[in-house]
Amino acid sequence: MVNKVMWEIDKCDSSLASFQGDAAVFLDDWERAALEPMPPYPSGGTLTSDERGALESLDLGALYAMGVNPFLLWQFARSVSVPRFMTMEELISSFRAAVEPHGTPDFAT
Repeated sequence: MVNKVMWEIDKCDSSLASFQGDAAVFLDDWERAALEPMPPYPSGGTLTSDERGALESLDLGALYAMGVNPFLLWQFARSVSVPRFMTMEELISSFRAAVEPHGTPDFAT
């Protein structure tokens, strides 16, 4: 579910604006809509409280540790952070600092 919501935020300008305006309201609306099957996605579910908290607070390290897709995480971080909260250089530094303690993903699976 986290990967799906990050994809939605990154691919759609109105979703990005809505998330940036009020992440909690956006996530409530998104979860309601995700319960209705919509190709190509099967019927979803809900975010856990930890997932919601990490998304709402933009806790990139927690999202990374939860196993979200690293590419989607980077795209999400870039979309929601640059230039609103930081420069690209600042994002690169903060992203590295957030994910480094969690090691490298296991791409074997």
